[in-house]
Amino acid sequence: MSNRPLSVLSLIAFATTCVLVLGATAGAAGDPTYRDPFQHFFHQSFGDLKEELDTARSEGKSAIFVMFDDPDCPWCHKMKETILSRPDVQEYYREHFRPVQVSTRGDAPMYNFQGDETTGKDFAFKEHRVRATPVFMFFDLEGRPITKYIGPTRGVEEFLLLGEYVADGHYQSKKFTVFKQERLGASRNPS
Repeated sequence: MSNRPLSVLSLIAFATTCVLVLGATAGAAGDPTYRDPFQHFFHQSFGDLKEELDTARSEGKSAIFVMFDDPDCPWCHKMKETILSRPDVQEYYREHFRPVQVSTRGDAPMYNFQGDETTGKDFAFKEHRVRATPVFMFFDLEGRPITKYIGPTRGVEEFLLLGEYVADGHYQSKKFTVFKQERLGASRNPS
């Protein structure tokens, strides 16, 4: 590699490329409804789910929400860019849940809900049988799984219904598909 300094044009080209790349990943270029899901949806977790439970209890949350994702998953990326980036979704989920993210490829040490050391990939695959992504799981305030949704939702409305299904306790008496049909049917056929 040469020790020559970069020319001004090279620096401008590099800076322009960085701005374009960052702008493309910051949501639909200039979309006013976009907010970074890593800052506004997910809580910055230190990989201690037992601690997350304590925090959720002290904040009066309904459950812990975990998104299992893979860095190469196009559906995970789409969910983050089109649904988890919306302020209305972020506010609803943060009001009712403690949202965290777990990578199905994660090798870094973390602690499960019982305080046992594991890794993201073992927590996903061995403990919760996550084989495809995205997977959305809700855990009660004792760390027990209460709802598992596999794959991307069809849109914002369905993702918000999934949150309502858990927050309002409907998961205790009916499947999500039944709850969704009842709610969507009622909203489309008001009496």
